[in-house]
Amino acid sequence: MSPSERAAQLFAEAHDRAPDAVFSAPGRVNLIGEHTDYNDGFVLPFALPHRVAVAIGHREDRVLAATTLGDDGQLHTADEAAIEELAPGSHTGWAAFPAGVAWALREAGYPVAGADLTIVGEVPTGAGLSSSHALQCAIALALLDRAGFPQDSPEAPSLARVARLVQISENDFVGAPTGLLDQTASLRCVEAHVLFHDVRSGESEQVPFDPRGAGLELLAIDTRAKHSHSESGYGDRRKGCERAAELLSVKALRDVSVDELPAALDALPEELRPLVRHAVTENDRVLRTVELLRADRYAEVGPLLDASHTSLRDDYRVSCAELDLAAASAKSAGALGARMIGGGFGGSAIALINTADRDAVEQAVLRAFAEQNLAEPRIFTAVPSAGAGRDR
Repeated sequence: MSPSERAAQLFAEAHDRAPDAVFSAPGRVNLIGEHTDYNDGFVLPFALPHRVAVAIGHREDRVLAATTLGDDGQLHTADEAAIEELAPGSHTGWAAFPAGVAWALREAGYPVAGADLTIVGEVPTGAGLSSSHALQCAIALALLDRAGFPQDSPEAPSLARVARLVQISENDFVGAPTGLLDQTASLRCVEAHVLFHDVRSGESEQVPFDPRGAGLELLAIDTRAKHSHSESGYGDRRKGCERAAELLSVKALRDVSVDELPAALDALPEELRPLVRHAVTENDRVLRTVELLRADRYAEVGPLLDASHTSLRDDYRVSCAELDLAAASAKSAGALGARMIGGGFGGSAIALINTADRDAVEQAVLRAFAEQNLAEPRIFTAVPSAGAGRDR
């Protein structure tokens, strides 16, 4: 049973009526372009088939009531939230995500109506696959639909605007200083493509991405090392980048080219140089990857993935033992390239492999984790899938 079908079923059981609608949004994998989004740079994500679904039904009062099916198989119900009383700090834990979206929509002038929500997800939580943003994007579309702004109407906000509202929700209500990558990916990706997105301009290009046509596939490796943007050093890195841009007299690190990098590093204090080196070279790696994909030179992307991981590990310092082990063990078994993805400090890695080598790579990764007495990682083929939308 899909998350949407399960959400509709649980809603009907709880409320003795069918939901008015069901929306879902996907998790994402970022092929390359990590920690570039809040530096006004370039990203290259695609949506996963794993989704978070939200069944929604109207309430006559202006109260938001949310229930979620937890990883433990049990239903968890948040305290009811009066929409007029929502404010940063009023909700914590998972309940902050639906409350934060309602607050952001309300603050932006949308007439958020009372609603019952039932949430079912299959995006692994804490895996760096953007489960929280998938949740928030599905809720945003559902609440906008209830407020009279269905996505197919001319009055509806653009998906870029919805992504920005979800970012405001997470930054200002939840308290996690995330950029725009994950929301944009969940809302705007399409099947069989990666989204080449310029965060500064908002311009996007859907670049065909079919590694299987070249005899390749992209493995996702959930290390099961949990991560959290709000509890990690993510915010410190972001502040460091902003400080470096200020010292370099540029709007953002996006404005520093690879050719200008040596002079820029000379002008900065030692502690900021690694952050700038990563941001500038990672943007360049995104541009080079896009050119390779346009030319169907998929295998040549591998070294760029390796270089991204090295930069994230050594310069940005957001990797961890599990992520390094996932990348190294995949490479030792023949992967063309491998790197950590997401904000870091845990989560998932990806490996570009020849399809014929899949079993060997998977077994090598599993064996490496077992030898280190680490939790068995979850490994699956990451297939570019559709973005968020209404399911019923």
